[in-house]
This record gives sequence, structure tokens and C-alpha cells, in this order.
Amino acid sequence: MIFRRPEGAFCLYVLAHGAGAGMRHPFLEKLSVALASEGVATLRYEFPYMEERRRRIDPPAVLHERVREAVAAAAKEGLPLFAGGKSMGGRMTSQAQALAPLSNVLGLAFVGFPLHPAGKRGVERAAHLREVAVPMLFLQGTRDELAHLDLLRPIVEGLSRTTLHIVDDADHSFHVRKKSGRGDPEVLTELAQTFARWAQRTIGDSSSRASRSAGSR
Repeated sequence: MIFRRPEGAFCLYVLAHGAGAGMRHPFLEKLSVALASEGVATLRYEFPYMEERRRRIDPPAVLHERVREAVAAAAKEGLPLFAGGKSMGGRMTSQAQALAPLSNVLGLAFVGFPLHPAGKRGVERAAHLREVAVPMLFLQGTRDELAHLDLLRPIVEGLSRTTLHIVDDADHSFHVRKKSGRGDPEVLTELAQTFARWAQRTIGDSSSRASRSAGSR
């Protein structure tokens, strides 16, 4: 596990990796460093198959158990807890939460939720979300081939205490083609502001925060 706790941290995000890259992936490292600058501690961890350098992904029950182990380790820090992660890691976290609430976790944040495989539209992967009783944040790009927005929007709208934040022109990895696109910085901003709201804290000026978010929801 990789734990980063900045001075004055107000919460801790338990951050799982995606299917094909571990906890040291540059995107997760960059996200962790940036969140630390906003007072958000992170705990990154790996699923067994990634630790053992196996290509075959573990069964869901094994992945769920690792999520619970990571949350239990994070709870020892005594900070408000949020959980989720990139792609598959976020989905496994939500599945674990749906099966049995993760102890002390106040909300879930998904950085690119994989609603369906690329080229295979469907919503079956979202069925368990109805059983999640904590607030949820979905960060999704408009070019994400693993979550077509015309399928994801109605799902989010049908869930209570759930927010969909759309990053214009971003793909599943939050790469943007436009020079003016925000990509990674926008993901960071929305995560930090949402965690602050969930933890009943304020980051920065509320009026500027509102104006930044309004155009991308």
C-alpha cells in the first residue's frame, strides 16, 4: 500500500487501480499528489493478481475482500473516509459496498466508471448501484468508450445522492484533445470539492467553485 497524508488532511480517499495498471500508475500518482495539495490524504493499494504479476484478474469475491482490507487499514488513520478508484477498482469498490457497507466509508467516487466493455453497450454492470446507500460521484469523459453517457445519465438520475460530473472531450483515461481542455485538473477539482462537501468542509471560494462546476455537469 502507498499512503500519502499531507499536513492538515481533512479526509482520506481509498483509491483502487484499474484492471491493467497497478497503484504506481502515473495517473494515480499524479492524482494522489494533487489531492494532497488540497488536503486530501490517499491510500493506494493493489489487488492480489497485480501484486503477483498475474495477467488473469481475480474473482470478484477476492477483489471485494481486498477492498475491505484497504478500507480497514485506512480507518486506522482516524480521518473521514471515502473510497472508490479508477475504472475497475471503482466498480469493485461499489460492488463491495452494495454487498455489505464498507465500515466508516462516507461516500464513493469513481474516476471513469466502466459501465460496459468497449464496443458492447449495456447497463448490467450498474444493477448493484441501487444497493449503495452512501453518496456517489461519477467522473466521466464525453469520449469514454466504456461508459456511453446516454446510458449512464438515466442510471445516475435514478439514484439518490448521486452526482455525474462530465469532463468535456476526455476519454476513459481523461486525456483531452482540445488545448483548452482541463482533463486531469478538472478531475482533481471535482474530487476535492466533493470530498469537502461530504466531509462538511469548504475548499476555496464558494462562488468561484460554483462557476467552475456549472458548465460541466
